[in-house]
Amino acid sequence: MTAVDFLAVDGYRIEYRFTADGDDAAAAIVLLHEGLGSIAMWKDFPERLAATTGRRVLVYSRRGYGRSSALAEARRPDYLHDEARHCLPAVIERLGLPRPLLFGHSDGATIALILAAEQPASISGVIALAPHVMVEGITIAGLQRARAAYETAGLRARLAPYHDDVDGAFWGWNRIWLDPDFRDWNIEALLPAIRAPVLAIQGRDDEYATLEQIERIHRALPGTELLALADCGHSPHRDQPDAVLAATHSFVERSGPRPAAGRERADVSQT
Repeated sequence: MTAVDFLAVDGYRIEYRFTADGDDAAAAIVLLHEGLGSIAMWKDFPERLAATTGRRVLVYSRRGYGRSSALAEARRPDYLHDEARHCLPAVIERLGLPRPLLFGHSDGATIALILAAEQPASISGVIALAPHVMVEGITIAGLQRARAAYETAGLRARLAPYHDDVDGAFWGWNRIWLDPDFRDWNIEALLPAIRAPVLAIQGRDDEYATLEQIERIHRALPGTELLALADCGHSPHRDQPDAVLAATHSFVERSGPRPAAGRERADVSQT
């Protein structure tokens, strides 16, 4: 794997790395991690993604995660919007990545959708794994289980090797999602503005959400491709990596080289 480097964004340190392989002439893929993720937690998936698609892959840790700068304050209900509007575009611009394809997981998928809606000309496509477009009861229950596991069942020890400030990473994520002011959070009104092709993937056994998440994306964007995976929880790239990579390869081959306008997009579902 390539070495990690650091980038200054708004006075904060952001760790990032590129895969060694991939065609520099093609649009890069930007990986956006989950609410407890980091560069290291992707493990070898960036390399597998680059090998499958033939594209260079960028992976970075958002502020508060991995080796990036720690949080200095509690997250606000608009923290995902803030990431999509400020830090992600700054990273893309500073690293010289014109119209990348965004590949996001969970919180990262939501960030990708927000950027695609608010800056539709800036990206070439979105692959959204286990995205959140609204808060469900199952989401709250999953957050409560995660809190108990962090406090009493060893989750803190399992996460500690991946984050310089493991408590900041966990509580920054967990507390805002369990904040009563976050219950009405919803990005569905933004979705119709997306012009890039979208592939939404979710596990049928997702412990944090129901398939209603990706189905609402499809209702707002009827051309969205849907992939629902059996025997798969909240992390499709870990639970069903071969299926995710195959779907990604097909999506990139169909939509990657084409212009944003005049594209036909199909709805695909798998059990």
